[in-house]
Amino acid sequence: MKRAALVLLLTATTLAQAEPIGAVDTAFKLIGPDHKIVVDAYDDPKVQGVTCYVSRAKTGGISGAIGLAEDKAEASIACRQVGPIAIKQPLARQEEVFNERISLVFKKLRIVRMVDAPRNTLVYLTYSDRLIDGSPQNSITAVPVGRETPIPLKK
Repeated sequence: MKRAALVLLLTATTLAQAEPIGAVDTAFKLIGPDHKIVVDAYDDPKVQGVTCYVSRAKTGGISGAIGLAEDKAEASIACRQVGPIAIKQPLARQEEVFNERISLVFKKLRIVRMVDAPRNTLVYLTYSDRLIDGSPQNSITAVPVGRETPIPLKK
């Protein structure tokens, strides 16, 4: 029983992991890594065939190297159909599909999937929030799904 729960937990964790695609340096730091813009890919764990690409700033220097830096709130997202779309279970109208810590304790980058049922489209929103106050900066993208594949919704 415990082993099955561990396998399930590891599988769920693996599905929501970022896959690094690349990075460019934006500022030289004499000590520690340079400031960068990183690009990561996230496969939607409930929608096979959709991948979201997120670019965001990553703080370098000593504080960035040891994980104490707070990354900027700006991020950009582009989600694309990368294969046949298959949705195995009904989706919530709005659901957080990924999140990643971008400061030591309080700040997270979040990606939320919304379903635009009348247009049979998946809408993805990225933003960051803090424990006390988040950022209004956000980015949005949409993936239209063919009418031959209606998006099932949770009741």
